[in-house]
Amino acid sequence: MEKPLTINGRSYAWPKQPVVVICVDGSEPDYTERAMAAGAMPWLASALTRGSERIADCVIPSFTNPNNLSIVTGVPPAVHGIAGNFFYDRDADAEVMMNDPRYLRCGTILAAFSQAGAKVAVVTAKDKLRKLLGHRMEGICFSSEKANEATEAENGISGVLGLVGLPLPSVYSAALSELVFAAGARLMATRRPDIMYLSTTDYIQHKHAPGTPEANRFYGMMDRYLRELDNMGAVIAITADHGMNGKTDGQGRPNVIYLQDLLDEWLGPGKGRVILPITDPYVVHHGALGSFATVYLGAGVDQAALQQRIAAIPGMDKVLDGATACRTYELPEDREGDLIAISGRHTAIGTGRAKHDLSGLDAPLRSHGGVSEQRVPLIFNRPVHDWPHGRLRNFDAFDIALNRVQ
Repeated sequence: MEKPLTINGRSYAWPKQPVVVICVDGSEPDYTERAMAAGAMPWLASALTRGSERIADCVIPSFTNPNNLSIVTGVPPAVHGIAGNFFYDRDADAEVMMNDPRYLRCGTILAAFSQAGAKVAVVTAKDKLRKLLGHRMEGICFSSEKANEATEAENGISGVLGLVGLPLPSVYSAALSELVFAAGARLMATRRPDIMYLSTTDYIQHKHAPGTPEANRFYGMMDRYLRELDNMGAVIAITADHGMNGKTDGQGRPNVIYLQDLLDEWLGPGKGRVILPITDPYVVHHGALGSFATVYLGAGVDQAALQQRIAAIPGMDKVLDGATACRTYELPEDREGDLIAISGRHTAIGTGRAKHDLSGLDAPLRSHGGVSEQRVPLIFNRPVHDWPHGRLRNFDAFDIALNRVQ
């Protein structure tokens, strides 16, 4: 038996049976609870009678990239460096996507085990995460979005669509996540990896609230593939990168604070820059509107006065100076702004009203990013004999699955 590996200051036992960690994008706890109550997830309902379930906290900002990277590194963004999907690079004076491995400041659990000889596989829905998750990893790593382009040289596998028996899905569809689960089940049946990481997309969660027929159908699909993985003897850990809330007013209209417009009005153009870390290439279902923003200030701006003024905006939850926010939420100081603004449960933050195209929204706005979307599930299909002490985090998933299940 191989020795435990120490990765980013945490020790992980070598897997005795296949371990599958799943990040269900946008899956606040109510989704699985409502789906089980409706009879849509019979496997999960049964598995929980012999397994374990708790509620954990994701990292803030409650966005995809920071949380996926925390899950696969076992540490918060202050250590791994990925503080959002998008950020302002002060050195380059440019607003850039944080999906390049050069922004990653530590190794992953996936890479460490693969380099030690374990068979590792990663399937993610969107290609934006693939290079980060697969950084320095030896094994299989591909996205549903570009499954048709997977090659042995680049991804460790070819012929993915033939393997899963599904067509290439639209990036804006539930089918993008189904291909993740189908591929996971087929890889377990044909390659039997020692460790597998599956990460979905929150297309359904952005459009449909917990308990709706569409949401229950999605979780029913997931349940069928989880049963397959369970039947093949895998230890299964299920968590999420963030929750999801409606960001609408009483009439169902988007409830948005357009912060850049306000700063331009208050300070004059060019004196303050608002960055939305939710920004990525896939904005149709949320219009790049989330509940977390960073603010960069020009010379001569009274930061304390502006902080108070932003905090007084109806719907704003917290406004912290950058250093305090980084201490509070375990973020890298050099990748955050002078101020951090976090809106409340039913409010989103935008830049300028004219800069957000909401024409693609065909359902009431649902989004994430704030503290109100921090609670996520932490579910295991086996009993956990020794839960970590103190605050549970979604990035405890690998520790529990490898070290603490029976």
